[in-house]
Amino acid sequence: MTADLSFFDQVNQNFDRAAALTAHPPGLLEQIKSVNSVIHFTFPLIRDDGSLKVIHAWRAEHSHHKLPTKGGIRYAANVTEDEVMALAALMTYKCAIVNVPFGGAKGGVRISAHEYSVGELERITRRFTFELNKKNFIGPGLDVPAPDFATSGREMAWIADTYMTLNPHDIDALGCVTAKPVGQGGIRGRIEATGRGVYFGLREACTIVEDMRALGLNPGLEGKTVVVQGLGNVGYHAAKFMQENGGAVIVGIVEYEGSISKPSGIDIESLMAHRRETGSILGFPGARDLPNRDDGLEIECDILIPAALENAITMDNAPRIKAKIIAEAANGPISSDASQHLFQRGVLILPDAFINAGGVTVSYFEWLKNLQHVRFGRMEKRFVESSSRMLLSAIESSTNRIFSDLEIAEIAKGPGEIDLVNSGLEETMIEAYHEIREIKKTRGEDVDLRTASMITAIDKVAVSYRELGVFP
Repeated sequence: MTADLSFFDQVNQNFDRAAALTAHPPGLLEQIKSVNSVIHFTFPLIRDDGSLKVIHAWRAEHSHHKLPTKGGIRYAANVTEDEVMALAALMTYKCAIVNVPFGGAKGGVRISAHEYSVGELERITRRFTFELNKKNFIGPGLDVPAPDFATSGREMAWIADTYMTLNPHDIDALGCVTAKPVGQGGIRGRIEATGRGVYFGLREACTIVEDMRALGLNPGLEGKTVVVQGLGNVGYHAAKFMQENGGAVIVGIVEYEGSISKPSGIDIESLMAHRRETGSILGFPGARDLPNRDDGLEIECDILIPAALENAITMDNAPRIKAKIIAEAANGPISSDASQHLFQRGVLILPDAFINAGGVTVSYFEWLKNLQHVRFGRMEKRFVESSSRMLLSAIESSTNRIFSDLEIAEIAKGPGEIDLVNSGLEETMIEAYHEIREIKKTRGEDVDLRTASMITAIDKVAVSYRELGVFP
């Protein structure tokens, strides 16, 4: 099968490959695989110049084995129903893999966001929210959107405000959407969560000596060469954490305007400043502009992080990919057949359903915060600090070791919201990686991490359906 398959068909091809290695009955597998609900809206927009534009939008809820369903809303000129269904399915599997109790969903509005004014985007977003509410496709216990391509906290704030206006008696109304601004019920750490999750997942994968030895690499991230495709929110933060926390060397960047390479390393913050000043990554001092944009994907490196849109790597370019590890920070960046080709070549692929799950993980924390109506850390921060100071005082008394004020402040510091969020995200990514790696080990050398992660997801969703009494 080739990349000519629709996106949803490619997701289902990966599902079928994994499902064949499980013992679940065909009917149950068909239920897990199917999209439960999908709706197509059209509504008019009066543009700023007085002209009328008909807007097309979709929302797909892939699985109701757990509620609410969860998934982003993207604004893109090429959004299709097939794409929305595929992304909703990936959300179901992603949530199951990282043990987040949501079903999968996804939304899309067929517009090029940059062609619309802020006022027009607000009217589109609020009308879309109205339509979702009218059809019971949004709510803290039903379906909880989040940002995706070309949407952000701004749009999420509009959605929350519209939903609260339509549902004034819902005390949990802020939980209708996640990745809101912190002042509007959001949570600290959500903006960088997906990129930070990519870093945590890669860091954990690179600690396993036998896996790195098989790739001809030393354990750890320190000194590993990295190419990043896409400097949006996910790609930028993944690159930033890989460089600043992991000690990796960013040797190439791929963006829509072109690609650059610099074997000695690209400082991400300097590159972002250059791009803000010039509007392009091209011409960055010390780096070489590559002849073709997609040449950047073929730079020799240890780790490639595709963090843009789907099908960046297909059988057209897969044979020329030189990376030893690929972390799918985007959704579906490698076609099904290209993924199999790379696996057979010995490339370690960290699949999207695992490696980019940081966003939905922290969205889960935000949703819990909204339902609990209390900020993480508020209840325990001062208690932890007081207990720690008492312990340090006891140590000083028994050892004659005097701690400085700076040491006391650092050691006794109680966890705030951002500390708890990052700790929870780190634990989630580490636990999930070892879970899917263990599945891979038990299923033999012919099973890659993508198939192992899908088996994990299928097994967990199957348990939920059985617990609901849907299947014996």
